Amino acid sequence: MSLVNLQKKIGVTADGAFGPGTFKAAAAYYKLSPDRAAHFFAQTAHESGNFKAFSENLNYGAKGLRGIFRKYFPTDALARAYERKPAKIANRVYGNRMGNGDEASGEGFAFRGRGALQLTGKFNYSEFAKYVNRPDVMTNPDLVATELAFESALWFFDKNKLWSICDQGINDAAILALTKRINGGTHGLDDRKLKTKKYAAWL
Repeated sequence: MSLVNLQKKIGVTADGAFGPGTFKAAAAYYKLSPDRAAHFFAQTAHESGNFKAFSENLNYGAKGLRGIFRKYFPTDALARAYERKPAKIANRVYGNRMGNGDEASGEGFAFRGRGALQLTGKFNYSEFAKYVNRPDVMTNPDLVATELAFESALWFFDKNKLWSICDQGINDAAILALTKRINGGTHGLDDRKLKTKKYAAWL
């Protein structure tokens, strides 16, 4: 799991638990100010289900496909043909988008969401690979779910200029602004507030 990978990298006990010791060491390792660290790890904790999910789960049934991806599955028959087939689902939903080839290319599944903030699409993987100078990301995308899960999220913060929001301090307005930029809405806002304030108190 990626939290263990992070702990090994930053030199703390690799027990898979996110506590003050791991938080402080990670903030120092990535050279994050207290405010930036609290915001960053609170948002990534929420998005990854408390640092447990670092690879997108696309194992949907027909009903889920019709509800979430109706645009790509306009009929029940089509949804049934794809249900519980994560690779086929990803290749249809992400094909011909975000730098991916068509459905037959397999790139939709190869470059599905991974990392602490779900890096998605061949174009974004390519940009991230350049950012960390790791061309092997393109031949082994699973690195984003393991060794580079948090680096991919740092890239997202850099790319989208989110650090300036973090620098506004630990307050509800900053947390709301970050949540909207990361989530596209306000899903899980209360949990994000709780985590941000808890982590800020650890430093």
